[in-house]
Amino acid sequence: MSSSTTARSDELIFFVNGRKIIEKNADPERMLLSYLRKRLHLTGTKYGCGTGGCGACTVMISTYEPFSKKIQHCSANACLIPICCLYGAAVTTVEGIGSVKSRIHPVQERIAKCHGSQCGFCTPGMVMSIYALLRNHPEPTMEQISEALAGNLCRCTGYRPIIDACKTFCKDLDCCKIRENENCCLDLKENLLLSEKGKEICTKLFATDEFQPWDSTQELIFPPKLLLMAKEQRKRTLVFYGERTTWISPVSLKELLELKAKYPKAPLVVGNTSVGM
Repeated sequence: MSSSTTARSDELIFFVNGRKIIEKNADPERMLLSYLRKRLHLTGTKYGCGTGGCGACTVMISTYEPFSKKIQHCSANACLIPICCLYGAAVTTVEGIGSVKSRIHPVQERIAKCHGSQCGFCTPGMVMSIYALLRNHPEPTMEQISEALAGNLCRCTGYRPIIDACKTFCKDLDCCKIRENENCCLDLKENLLLSEKGKEICTKLFATDEFQPWDSTQELIFPPKLLLMAKEQRKRTLVFYGERTTWISPVSLKELLELKAKYPKAPLVVGNTSVGM
C-alpha cells in the first residue's frame, strides 16, 4: 500500500547479538541481510543467492511465544526477512556465537577441525543452522541434523565432512552396531592403514578428544527486556512507513480482516518468499 508522507512510524526495537537496536525510520522493503551487512557491518552473514535458496545468509531468530510461554529459536534466511517483522525479536549472527578474537564456538571449531570448510563462503550459514538446532535439541539425531542442513548448499565439500562434524554432537548414532555379528562402522580399525613396513598408521582426519565441550547453559540468553516488549506488542498495532510502502502489524484477526478489506491489493507477508524477492 502507498505510504503517507506526514505519518510517523513506530520505533522498531529488536536485539542483534545481545545489542539493542532502535530503528526510528524502518523501511518495510529493507531485508535483514542488507541491514546486517551495510548498517551494522556484520559481514559474517553472506549474500549468496538472495532468494532464500542457498542458506549462506542463515541467522537464528529467537522470539517469545506467549501461548507456550517459551522462547522459540529458529534458523532463517536473512535475505527474506523484512526488518519490520523483527519487533521484539532477538537475532543471532555467526559473530554473536564466537570468534577467533575471543573464543570460537564448538560448532565452528568442529566444522573446521573435521575439514567441513573449504572456500568458507557457505560455512557461516552451516554454523548457524546447526547452532539453532542445538539450541532446540542439545543432543540431536541424524534425522534432525539432515533436516536442519536441508536448506544449506555447499559447492566444495560434498557435505560428508560437514555431517561428520555434526555427528559429534549426537548422543546416539544409527549405524551397523545395531546388527549382530558385524563390525561397527565406527570402529577405529577402519581408520588404520598398513605402511610398507607393516606398521599401522592412523588415517583418521580428526580427534574428538581435542574438541572443547559444548555446554548449552553458557549460550546467549533471550534478553529479559524482550519479554516485556512481547507482551506490549500484542496490545498495540505497529505501523512503519517507507518511501513506497507501509507495513502494518495488526494485533488480532479482526483487525487483519478489516485492513485487508480496506487495502485489498496489499499482500500478506507470511514467509516472504514472493514479496521479499
